[in-house]
Amino acid sequence: MKARLQDALAQLPGAQGERFRRVLAHGSMSVEIYAPQGTDPQQPHAQDELYFIVSGRGMFHSGGERHPVGPGDCLFVPAGREHRFEEFSNDFVTWVVFWGPPGGEGAIA
Repeated sequence: MKARLQDALAQLPGAQGERFRRVLAHGSMSVEIYAPQGTDPQQPHAQDELYFIVSGRGMFHSGGERHPVGPGDCLFVPAGREHRFEEFSNDFVTWVVFWGPPGGEGAIA
């Protein structure tokens, strides 16, 4: 399996104006491209996730903390945690990887 950035970006926005698109999936793992515009309306997700910042800059809010982010940064968000990107540039793009069971790997006994 392979996902190319150019091909993923060409699928945005989606038919309903979505700023994300799933580009790979296998088992519990899925990979999306995400390029919010203006605001980041996402809600907490059921799975653990990783973000790999491709382009642009901004602030990442998660768990009551804020961190500056830019190209090359990798961020982890456990399942169920509120998070969002803020004050991001117009060229902001990130890969998002979701995996594991609902509730995250910490939910596995």
